[in-house]
Amino acid sequence: MTNERPAHLRLVAGDAVHVPGDPGPAPTPFRTAWTADELMSVTFPPTKWAVPGVIAEGLNLLAGPPKVGKSWLSLATAVAVAGGGKALETIEVEPGPVLYLALEDTPRRLQSRMSKILGDKPAPRGLTLSTACETLPSGGDKAIARWLDRNPGARMVVIDVFAKIRGTTPPGLSAYDADYTAMSRAKNLADTYGVAVVLVHHVRKMGSDDFLEQVSGTNGLAGAADATLVLKRQRGTADGVLHVTGRDVEEAEYAMAFEPTAGVWRLLDGPPEDHTLGETRASIVRYVRANPNSTPKAIADGTGVSYENIRKTCPRMATDGQLCVDANSRYRLPGTTAPEGVPAVPGVPDLALTSANAPDQQGQTSLPTVPAVPGEENGL
Repeated sequence: MTNERPAHLRLVAGDAVHVPGDPGPAPTPFRTAWTADELMSVTFPPTKWAVPGVIAEGLNLLAGPPKVGKSWLSLATAVAVAGGGKALETIEVEPGPVLYLALEDTPRRLQSRMSKILGDKPAPRGLTLSTACETLPSGGDKAIARWLDRNPGARMVVIDVFAKIRGTTPPGLSAYDADYTAMSRAKNLADTYGVAVVLVHHVRKMGSDDFLEQVSGTNGLAGAADATLVLKRQRGTADGVLHVTGRDVEEAEYAMAFEPTAGVWRLLDGPPEDHTLGETRASIVRYVRANPNSTPKAIADGTGVSYENIRKTCPRMATDGQLCVDANSRYRLPGTTAPEGVPAVPGVPDLALTSANAPDQQGQTSLPTVPAVPGEENGL
């Protein structure tokens, strides 16, 4: 049985390509060239999603620190997609065959994790699990292609972890070219079969403000991927934040909570800052989002937090870039509009305070006090 592809991915008759030395059937190649008028006349089908809004067909790189829960996230997602349940406990997914390569697990560990994730639900027959596979250059890509040929309508292939299957690259390549080349075999599978391929990977030990730069290796990895997802732990009530960017997905950040008893990650409502900030700051952000250009007195009244706490916290949040403030001490979220005719107060340079070190430290210059609105010093 062959995996029937959409018309726009098929070559014309007689253009099939033979792969020398392949003991099994070669992946059916797909069309890569058109005249301009042909291209504009093609009706392309909508993007096929494994997890709507998060994981689309194509090559997806899922990265995160060791022990952050990447395997729990990828396995639970595979179970949901194969069975047609809810990914991340909230997103309805269309069912379809899924291949999960658990290359760092034993069958016993897989069974234990599956039991926790499934609970009292039946195991999905559409999920194929394997703890071994040849590296991609040694024939692993052809083995995956044969599984895809046997499973028309497959929606996702998960490789956990990529390092186990990338194999060696030809000598003489730069580090960037070696990474890009290693990714190209997995991307060819994703593009040929119109399926989401998810490569589980690690991040660097050294942090970065840009989550893409945290992916271990060179930029060749993220550059070759159609989408990059980075799972990070944060302080606060959320257990993690999932950063997503790609060619077919909108760049976004999602607050996530891990439920140990069920072995699943749950998508939380609202933006990450509502969950990853401390309770006071999160309350301020929620109030100011709904009531932009509010004074500290209004924020205190609206949140129930003491005025003195609000008066001290808001300037610190402005310094941290979490709030913007005008000359009349009215606060709003970054990216929102200030009141017409009211100049913004420039940020204080070279004082990178965070929620962890917000209190004045010995020997550190205190932040200048933001002018208060007359009468507010008495809580009026």
